Amino acid sequence: MTPYFTKKIDLNFEDAIEKVTGLLKEYGFGIITQIDVKETLKTKIDVDFRPYRILGACNPKFAYKALSTFDKVGIMMPCNVIVQQHDNGSVEISLVNPETMVKGMPESGLEDFACEVTAVMRKVYKEL
Repeated sequence: MTPYFTKKIDLNFEDAIEKVTGLLKEYGFGIITQIDVKETLKTKIDVDFRPYRILGACNPKFAYKALSTFDKVGIMMPCNVIVQQHDNGSVEISLVNPETMVKGMPESGLEDFACEVTAVMRKVYKEL
């Protein structure tokens, strides 16, 4: 089992961000954080890097359920989604697989819950 689902799509970088953001919204997720890796690397260490954005997706109902079950789960939140443009121009979207995340948290009681969130991520992945 891989820690992510990934797919190259036939959209430009900005349109890919809009697409995945819209699909996540349909399933109750909002984007609560964004890290523009290209901009950050340029600002911090004056390095040119390709377009690469990390989106922190959160579904408040899922977050509440997870935090109420195991208080340390916050270390793995929000659910990260990566949108990146490769050097050849292709655009790829990668979504976290929550099932693999909870494997490192024995006795958290989150196994069934992680399967539920993973099912949503798989749906988004298939609709990309």
